[in-house]
Amino acid sequence: MANNQASLLLQKQLKDLCKRPVDGFSAGLVDEKNVFQWSVSIMGPPDTLYDGGFFNAIMTFPENYPVSPPTVKFTSEMWHPNVYSDGRVCISILHPPGDDPTGYELASERWTPVHTVESIVLSIISMLSGPNDESPANVEAAKEWRDNRAEFRKKVSRCVRRSQEML
Repeated sequence: MANNQASLLLQKQLKDLCKRPVDGFSAGLVDEKNVFQWSVSIMGPPDTLYDGGFFNAIMTFPENYPVSPPTVKFTSEMWHPNVYSDGRVCISILHPPGDDPTGYELASERWTPVHTVESIVLSIISMLSGPNDESPANVEAAKEWRDNRAEFRKKVSRCVRRSQEML
């Protein structure tokens, strides 16, 4: 039952995004037979270090979506404090609902079923605009962001260049 409801909701969200595209990203299914795995292309936000980049990611939804959050993993190279070295995105709204066992996040900052593909991707675009180095997924990137901004910029510029070459 949950799988069917999740499937219907995801189909509706995809249809809505096709009817009313949102600036800054595009999304579609990786495989037309699987509504639980989406391909997302995110344009680097203007006036940020990621400006001009085209970053690809896979969004994978659990069968009990929207009760539980999807996972998002960049397939493009990404250097960012809130992206693990394997490309997984670490932002509050993608963390399971409820209280944070570490006490860092408020329950209200974590996943709730009202989030949509659009709100998730807009949160990722916001993350690219302003990294959170207080709770990093990539400690090395966070340290560079704080202590060696020139080296951080250089690595992000390389990611942007490589993303453009993949077009």
